[in-house]
Amino acid sequence: MPLKNNILQLAALVMCFALAACSSSPNNASKKNMDPNKGRYSLKNDKLPLNPPNVDNVPNATPKYEPYSRRGNKPYTVYGESYTVMNTGQGFSETGRASWYGEKFHGYETSNGEPYDMYSMSGAHKTLPLPSYARITNLDNNKQVIIRINDRGPFHSDRILDVSYAAAYKLGMLGKGTARIKLDVVYVGSVAATNSAVVSAQDTGNHYIQLVASKDRAKLNAMAKELEQKYQVKTRVQAANNMFRLQLGPIGQPELADKLLNNVKQNGFPEGYIVHE
Repeated sequence: MPLKNNILQLAALVMCFALAACSSSPNNASKKNMDPNKGRYSLKNDKLPLNPPNVDNVPNATPKYEPYSRRGNKPYTVYGESYTVMNTGQGFSETGRASWYGEKFHGYETSNGEPYDMYSMSGAHKTLPLPSYARITNLDNNKQVIIRINDRGPFHSDRILDVSYAAAYKLGMLGKGTARIKLDVVYVGSVAATNSAVVSAQDTGNHYIQLVASKDRAKLNAMAKELEQKYQVKTRVQAANNMFRLQLGPIGQPELADKLLNNVKQNGFPEGYIVHE
């Protein structure tokens, strides 16, 4: 009898260890740390990436024909609010406030099933069909990007768009977190229309590169002559708020403006940015 009791006690002890091991498995641990509101993210709150790569050279999304995805384009409900997805984004434009999303969502599936990459030029909208392309203009500083919308959100009544970390960086809105923006869909309805849509996206008027501001107009005029010879681009000096601003331009295509901006940033004007007109 004592031997039998010892065997039973040993079996019970082994069972306890087995149950304890299951309760501390990686899957259960990850579930324990998930956001209780979302149920699938390892971080509770969104945040900036700790060691982000340089996204200065990340190009704008290139509009092209893509059939709308099978996922993410049906009516849905979030936080008790129901949304109906548009049949098409053609001709759609709106103005409102945008925010951005980063580390918390990086690598997780977007609404159309693709992994979210915060270092790409992408975004989230409540009702535009997925995927859609859109030109986004920051109305506070006139900076502009083109993004590919492949996700749903932001689910706040005072915001119309979420953009990726890279797009937010280029729009100059990382610090404040939100910005007043204008969204214009770049619609491509067929494979044959892809090339014309790309040209339309590129030909957005005049682009200038803001280099430096000073109260000394004579100094800026002298700098302007040197820069025109160096970069073979026209310049202008504009008066603004008791200051003068030195800018390179006009430049006809944003891709050329982006390349020149990267050049001047590496050659003495790290705070340079593009102004669209």
